Amino acid sequence: MFIRIGYDIQFEIPAPTAMMMLLRVHPSVEPLLVKPEDLKVEPAVDVLDFDDEFGNRSRRLLAPAGTLRLTNDAVVEVDGKPDPIAADAQEIPIDQLPPDVMQFLLASRYCEVDALSEAAWDLFSKTPRGWDRVQAIVDYVHDHITFGYKYARWTKTAKDAFEEKKGVCRDFTHLAVAFCRCMGIPARYVTGYLGDIGVPIAPDPMDFSAWFEVYLSGKWHTFDARHNQRRIGRLLMAKGRDAVDVAITTSFGPTTLKKFDVWTDEVTDATGQTKVHG
Repeated sequence: MFIRIGYDIQFEIPAPTAMMMLLRVHPSVEPLLVKPEDLKVEPAVDVLDFDDEFGNRSRRLLAPAGTLRLTNDAVVEVDGKPDPIAADAQEIPIDQLPPDVMQFLLASRYCEVDALSEAAWDLFSKTPRGWDRVQAIVDYVHDHITFGYKYARWTKTAKDAFEEKKGVCRDFTHLAVAFCRCMGIPARYVTGYLGDIGVPIAPDPMDFSAWFEVYLSGKWHTFDARHNQRRIGRLLMAKGRDAVDVAITTSFGPTTLKKFDVWTDEVTDATGQTKVHG
């Protein structure tokens, strides 16, 4: 299966502003590219590419005053299978976890483990450990929060989402991640492309999506509290402790978003010219 991915993002910038961005596919996705990413910055400026502390492909630049346009277009080839299920995956005792995994048990900017621990234990302490416990958390969060773009707020935390019961995909993800950490299950926040492949086409504009991964039986496994189903064609861009670590752009000064178009379409071949749907 071939999937065309890309974006056209534009900002209006009143004065020269330093920016960082996570707008490339993750290194684990790069081998799937059959049409390489075509990353462009307009106007042309010097760009520093580097890998951040989580292994994400990051970029840094100094944007001049005026309109800044960021575009990309690529085609990936995937196996067309839904996210795998590992129902027998088990929790690993905390004292036996790899050192680099331990950070994904701790509280972070948007995931207040300490504030949610009592609620998590009340809700999930009697659920079976391992995969089933994570699925119980996903089921709860999926049913607990009402989705709506009007509920988006960049300051909203997992605790806020728990109390307000409204949010967007990042809020579903933050709450599920926080609950997993409360129960001693390492969990990390993930962002990437997720198109409407194998599911009814959503009427909302295409956007990047947030989901999460948990560490069970010595490897990371994908879960999605927003959609609560195994999906086809997830394409990872970045991973970290929460949304702070995977922000698609971080501006060190005032900017105004003027355009935000994202595409994730199943196409017929590696050229990416013809959509399978629509």
